[in-house]
Amino acid sequence: MSTPIPAPPTLPFIGNVASIDKELSLNSFNLLARQYGEIVFLDLAGYKDLLASSYEILNEVSDEKRFKKIIHPVLEQVRNAVTDGLFTAHVPDEPNWFIAHRILMPAFSTANVLGMFDDMYDIVSQLVLKWERFGSNDPIDVSADFTRLTLDAIALCSMSYRLNSFYREELPPFAQAMGEFLLESGSRALRPSIVNTLMRANANKYQENIDIMMNLAKEILADRKAHPTDKKDLLTVMIEGRDKETGLGLSDDNVVRNLITFLVAGHETTSGLLSFVMYYLLRYPDTMRKLREEIDTKIGDRPMKPSDLHKLPYLLAVLRETLRLSPTAPLRTAAPLEDTTLLNGKYFVPKGHSMSLNIYMIHRDPRIWGDDAEEFRPERMLDGKFEAMPPNAWQPFGFGMRACIGRPFAWQEAQMALVGIMQRFDFVMHDPSYNLALRQTLTIKPKDFYIHAIPRAGKPRLLATPSNYLVASSANDGKGSVNQGDASQNGASPGQPLYVLYGSNAGSSESFAQRIAAESAAHGFRASIGTLDSAAGHLPKDGPLIIVTASFEGLLFNCGTVIQICQPADNAKQFVTWLTDLKGEVLKDIPYAVFGCGNREWAKTFQRVPTLIDQALNERGAKRLISRGEGDAGGSEFFESFDKWTSELWEELTKVYQTQGKEVAAGLKITTVDTGSSRATLLRQSDTAFGTVIENRVLTAPGAPEKRHIEFVLPEGMTYRAGDYLAIIPVNPPQYVHRVIAHFGLSAEQEITVSVSGPTSLPVNKPISIFNLLSGYVELSQPATTRDLRILGESANTVTSTAAIKRLSSSYSDEVIAKRLSVLDILELYPDIKISFEAFLQLLPAMRVRQYSISSSPLWNPSHVTLTISVIQSSSIAGRKEPFYGVASTYLASLRPGDKVQMAVRPSNSAFHLPSDPSVPLFLFAAGSGIAPLRGFLQERAIQAQSGRNVGKSLLYFGCRRPDVDFLYADDDLKKWGELGVVDVRPAFSQATSGRMHVQDRIWEDRQELQKAYCQGSKFYLCGSRGVATSVKEKLTMIIADLKQVDDESATKMFEEIMNGRFATDVFE
Repeated sequence: MSTPIPAPPTLPFIGNVASIDKELSLNSFNLLARQYGEIVFLDLAGYKDLLASSYEILNEVSDEKRFKKIIHPVLEQVRNAVTDGLFTAHVPDEPNWFIAHRILMPAFSTANVLGMFDDMYDIVSQLVLKWERFGSNDPIDVSADFTRLTLDAIALCSMSYRLNSFYREELPPFAQAMGEFLLESGSRALRPSIVNTLMRANANKYQENIDIMMNLAKEILADRKAHPTDKKDLLTVMIEGRDKETGLGLSDDNVVRNLITFLVAGHETTSGLLSFVMYYLLRYPDTMRKLREEIDTKIGDRPMKPSDLHKLPYLLAVLRETLRLSPTAPLRTAAPLEDTTLLNGKYFVPKGHSMSLNIYMIHRDPRIWGDDAEEFRPERMLDGKFEAMPPNAWQPFGFGMRACIGRPFAWQEAQMALVGIMQRFDFVMHDPSYNLALRQTLTIKPKDFYIHAIPRAGKPRLLATPSNYLVASSANDGKGSVNQGDASQNGASPGQPLYVLYGSNAGSSESFAQRIAAESAAHGFRASIGTLDSAAGHLPKDGPLIIVTASFEGLLFNCGTVIQICQPADNAKQFVTWLTDLKGEVLKDIPYAVFGCGNREWAKTFQRVPTLIDQALNERGAKRLISRGEGDAGGSEFFESFDKWTSELWEELTKVYQTQGKEVAAGLKITTVDTGSSRATLLRQSDTAFGTVIENRVLTAPGAPEKRHIEFVLPEGMTYRAGDYLAIIPVNPPQYVHRVIAHFGLSAEQEITVSVSGPTSLPVNKPISIFNLLSGYVELSQPATTRDLRILGESANTVTSTAAIKRLSSSYSDEVIAKRLSVLDILELYPDIKISFEAFLQLLPAMRVRQYSISSSPLWNPSHVTLTISVIQSSSIAGRKEPFYGVASTYLASLRPGDKVQMAVRPSNSAFHLPSDPSVPLFLFAAGSGIAPLRGFLQERAIQAQSGRNVGKSLLYFGCRRPDVDFLYADDDLKKWGELGVVDVRPAFSQATSGRMHVQDRIWEDRQELQKAYCQGSKFYLCGSRGVATSVKEKLTMIIADLKQVDDESATKMFEEIMNGRFATDVFE
C-alpha cells in the first residue's frame, strides 16, 4: 500500500497560494522541501502539483518511457507570447515543435556554434570596453550588464541583428518588456483566472509588453526578408529550412514565436549563470585565484581563440559547480504517461499529474553531494568526478528530448565572457558583507549584487567598501555608492600619500583604520582608506601601507579537505589568497606596518591572519616600518595597545618622511546652519533596509535582569536560516545624548554641517541636528583610550584634574576599562578640562553595528524573525548616580510595534546551522539569552515533526537563575515542543533554593547519556558567553578524560579531534 503524500494546510478556493512568496516562489518551495521532505502535494488555486526534492525521485522521473515534460502554469502564461515555441509547446499535441526541433537542432551543434565565435567575441569586447571606460569607482550591476551581453550575443549570432545594448543608458525596450512580461506571467500563474480578468491595468500592460516583443521579432523577420543574406545564421535556417521527415517549413508566425523564444531563453539563463559565477568567485577567493591562474597560464594576455574552448578544465568545473548550486532554471515539470508509483511503490501518482522537480534542492542532496553540499567547491567536478556522478544527478539544462537546445551556445558564450573579463580586471564586491539574495522571473539571478571592476594594469585604486554595508547605507548618498577613501576628495591639502587597508567583519578593525586615516592630516599625510581586497594585485608604491585586520573562526583559505578554524575577514580573503601565492621579492621596498585584532582566549585563531600578512609582506621584499601590533579584544588593554602602537607608528612615519604635524582638531570644522529656533523634522521613510517591529515583550519576572522577545518583519526580499544573525544599527540612549548636549551648552535642535580634511564616518556637507548626530553616528559610552587621556591631559587646567588624568593613565585597566569610564564621564567628573565640541567628536569612534542571533526559523515564517536579548542596565561602576545602559539592548528594548529598524541578515559560521538531515540528534547548550539560536533550531525541528518528518531527539541544557524568574519559554514553546517529543529540556538553576547548579554541572551528571549520544551521531551546539563556553568545554574534556582514563592534556587533544565537525559554537562577549 502506498504512503500518503504530505500536504500543507489549504484555504478555500486558493489552496496553498497564500503561502507562496509572490516575488520569490522558489524560496517558498525550498522551505516546503525542508519542512515536508522529499515530496509534498500543493494546491495552487486549483492546479494540483507534486513538489519533489530528492535525487531518487528525479532519477526515476528521468525516464521518458514513463514520464514526459508538461507545461507548468507559469509557462502556460508565457505561451501568451510564444504559443508553440520550442520551450513552451505541448508535445506531442502540437506538431510545430517536431518540425522546428528537427530543423533547428543541427544549427546548435557544437561545430555550428563554433562558427559564431567572432560575433560572440565582438559582444564580449563591448562589455570589456564598457567596464574599462566605466572605471573602478562606480558599482556595476552585474546582472544588468550580463543581460546586455547575452541578449546582444543571441541577437547578433543567431539573427545578425544588433540591439546595441551597451550603447544605451537603459536596457533595450525588448529587455524591459520581457522582464515585466515574465514577472507578470509568474504572478498570473498564482492568481485565479477571474482575478486576472478583473485586473485591467495589469492586463493592458501585459499585452503592451507582448506587443513590444512581437513587434521586434516581426521587424527582424521583415528586415531579413527585405535584405536577404548569404550568412547561414539561425534566422536563415528558420526561414529556408525544411523538415526532412515532412518536407514542411516554419510559418512566419512560428518563426516570430521562436525568435522571441530564443531572445528570452537564449539570454536569460546565461546571464544568470555568469552573474552567479561572479558571486561565487568573489565569495570563495581561492577559487578566483585558481581560475585566474589557469587563464593566465594557458591563454595569458592574447585574445582567446576557438581552439581554447573546452580546454580550461577549472573554468568548466566552475561553471558546472555554479549551475549545481544556482541552476538558473531551478525547476522542471513532468507528468507520468500512465498511473504509476514512485520509489518502489511508496508514492502513488496518477496519469498526467503535474510533478515539479526542484532542481535547486536536488542539487544540494547530501546523499549525492556530501555533507558539504551547500559549499561551492569546483573540485568536485574535476578529475573524472563529474563523469562518474550518478545518472541524472546534475540537470541544470533540463532533460531528454525537451532539454535545452541552446546548451552549446550558452557553454561557449560563458567561457568566452569569463576569459575576457578575467584577463582584464580584478574584482571586489561593492558590499563585502553581501549575502546571496535571489530575484526570480522565469529564471533566477542574484538580486542587488554589485561589483567593482578594477583594471589589472595601471594606477592602484583603493575602494573604501565598509566592513558592514549597514554603516555605508546610513552615511552614503542614498544611491548605494560609497565614497572613495582618498582624503583629497574631502578637501584635504596635498601631503605625503598614506594608504590604510583593513580587513573587518564586525567593524573593530575598520574603526581602528578610520582612526589612523582621520589622524593622518595632523601628521602631514594624505590618507586613502580601503579594504584589503580592494588592493589585491596592485599594492600602491608611492606611500606607506598601514594594515589593520583580524582573524575569524571558520574554514581557512587554501584548506583543501582539511577543516581549519581560521579565516580572514570577508573583505580580506582575496588579498590574503593573492599575497600568499606571490613568489620572490615582488613587493621590494614597499613600506608597511600591520596591527592585528583578535582575542587571546581563542589561541588557535589569535593573530593568525595578521601574522601571516606581516610575514608574507616581509618575505616578498616589503619593508617593515615597525613591529606588528597586537590588540586583545578579550583583555583590558585592547585600546591602549592600539594607542601605543599608533604613537610609535606616527613617530616613525614622521621621521622617515619628514612631515610636519598640525593642530589636533584642525581637520574638522563645524558651521551652524540653523540655531534651532525652528524645529527641523526628519521624516525617515521605510526602504528595503528597514524592518518593522511586530512585538516586543518581556520574558523575565519583575525585578530580574530583563530579557526580551522581539519580533520583526524583515525588509522585503531578505531571507535567513535558523542560526543566522540579525545585524542592527542602534542609536545611543537619549540619556547619554542629553548629557553631551548639556555639557557643551548646545541645543538638541541645533543644526550643523560637518566638513573634514580626511576620511570619516560622520555625515559631511549636509545639515544634521546635534541630537541626530550624537544619537546615530558615534559611540558615547565606549571606554576612553590612552590616546584620549593624553589629549584630555593636555587640556587639564587644575592640579586636581592633571593628577586625575595621570592616575587614570597609570592604572588604565583598573580605573578606565574595568569601570567603563568614557570620555564623557571624564569631562563631567573634571569640568575644568575644556575641549571644543569638534575635538570631542574626533575622540569618539564610529557607531558600531551589533549582531544578535536570530531565535526563529523561516519554516515558522520566512518573512519574520525574532530576537531573544538581554537588556543591559546596571549601576555605574564609574561612581555615577545614573545607571550604565547597553547601547543596542536599550535601543531594542525601547522599540514599539510599528517602529522601523535598519537591519540586515548576516550568516553565522557555516558550521552553526542545522544538519540537512532532520533525523540527526542534537545536544544543545545555552545560558540566558544564549538560547536564541537554539530556539530557532528547535522551532524548525518541531515544524518538521508536525509535518510528518522523522526528527531526531534534542537535549537542551539550559542555564537559568530560578524557574520562576528567567526560565525562558518554559511554559509555551519548550513545553509544547517537549510534548511533541522534539526536545528534552534539562534546566540548570544557579540560584534555586535547592539543588543549585550550572550547565556544566548538569552535563557532568548526564555524562553517560552524553557519551551514548555521541556514539549515535549527535551534533553538539553551544551558544553563550565566553565563560559558559569555557566551562562547558572543560566539562566535556573531563568526561573524555574520565571515559578514556587519560590526563587533561591528552583529553583536550582528543576533544578537538573527535568533535571536529560535530561541535559548533556561537560565543559572545
